[in-house]
Amino acid sequence: MTAAADVRFKLNTGAEIPALGLGTWQSAPGEVERAVFHAIKAGYRHIDGACCYQNEEEVGKGIKDAIDAGLVKREELFVTTKLWCTFHSRVEEALDESLKKLGLDYLDLYLVHWPLAMNPNGNHPLFPKHEDGSRDIVHSHSHVTTWKSMEKLLTTSKVKAIGVSNYSVKYLEELLPQATVAPAVNQIENHPSLPQQEIVDFCKEKGIVITAYSPLGSTGSPLFTAAPIVEVAQKRGVTPATVLLSWHIARGSSVLAKSVTPSRIEDNRKLIHLDDSDIATIANYSDDLAAKQAFQRFIFPPFGVDFGFPDKVGKL
Repeated sequence: MTAAADVRFKLNTGAEIPALGLGTWQSAPGEVERAVFHAIKAGYRHIDGACCYQNEEEVGKGIKDAIDAGLVKREELFVTTKLWCTFHSRVEEALDESLKKLGLDYLDLYLVHWPLAMNPNGNHPLFPKHEDGSRDIVHSHSHVTTWKSMEKLLTTSKVKAIGVSNYSVKYLEELLPQATVAPAVNQIENHPSLPQQEIVDFCKEKGIVITAYSPLGSTGSPLFTAAPIVEVAQKRGVTPATVLLSWHIARGSSVLAKSVTPSRIEDNRKLIHLDDSDIATIANYSDDLAAKQAFQRFIFPPFGVDFGFPDKVGKL
């Protein structure tokens, strides 16, 4: 049996995405290059970034360091980055800029980061605001229009696959009937406190692979001490973090483990294959949260837009 950390999932393009990836969001300047290099050295082959993380240069340096050291060949890596909201009307320009920063000729996956456009000529290149402090959103620009531009990228040699991020069923139902190419991936916040079963099931039905971000919740997350998670961890002789990361592999989802600490980067690869009883224990935990309307979301964008996601009490 393939080690859990080395599992790969087939995309609708025919390519494979490594189930475990290194996340780079909120990694402090000066730390990302070393983290990416160490992750590749430790066996990671999936690196996830984004324009708005403002660290693509460091991610690219970490990748280059690993290639130059002979640890890996470029074609052995799966590199993802994302189109930011102020570039929805300038998709190829944004891609070219990301490739330049990363020092790469192509991406394995390019995602629409959020299904909304912000003013490309606003008072900030990434986070434009109105005078009242609200985000400067271009409501007249449809995310479907953005997707049509994403599809055109596939005629170039710059991307192997395209996908979306933070798309609920609502937005996919708007997109898919008008899409020539279905998204290969939908990257969403996902953990037992926010299983998002509706979107997970919908994507599975449509052949779209889920990638989970924030799989451990947040700093001080109650998931680490939740009785069912601890029960599975003790039964298997592993940490709650290992259980939480392994849960995604068991669901058929890829998962992003974010860290800049070498020991934790290594620990996050110590995934296991959960058995049916483990999955049932965790499912019961999620079902209990649903019954109490106690789902918990940790990532709330300050956009003031209804994305059709469950809120903190689990309602749509």
